[in-house]
Amino acid sequence: QVELVESGGGSVQTGASLTLSCAGPGRTLSRHAIGWLRQAPGKEREFVSGISSNIDDTYYADSVKGRFTISRDNAKNTVYLQMNSLKPEDTAVYYCAVKFAIDWFDSDGYAYWGQGTQVTVSS
Repeated sequence: QVELVESGGGSVQTGASLTLSCAGPGRTLSRHAIGWLRQAPGKEREFVSGISSNIDDTYYADSVKGRFTISRDNAKNTVYLQMNSLKPEDTAVYYCAVKFAIDWFDSDGYAYWGQGTQVTVSS
């Protein structure tokens, strides 16, 4: 199975911005609903944002609404997560994956997970 590839993480201070990228080598991402999820140390993996296939509806967890923006560039076969006004509680490993479940918040309903990219926000 071809996994997705995340990049763009880093260590930043509170209030900074980062843009994460999710590439799909060997898989046409525009055909799929794609989700971004994150996992902080000692916590369960949680949904952050998602973009549907076809009409590109977007979805956000309440904790990131208004600060994060998900988008896709079909020509580059890439999905992005623009993260602004970062907070220490955003610190986590961020993953992208193809959504198969009905519920965006069901982390068991995703496949083709990437290796993740670390985001660390210091105060």
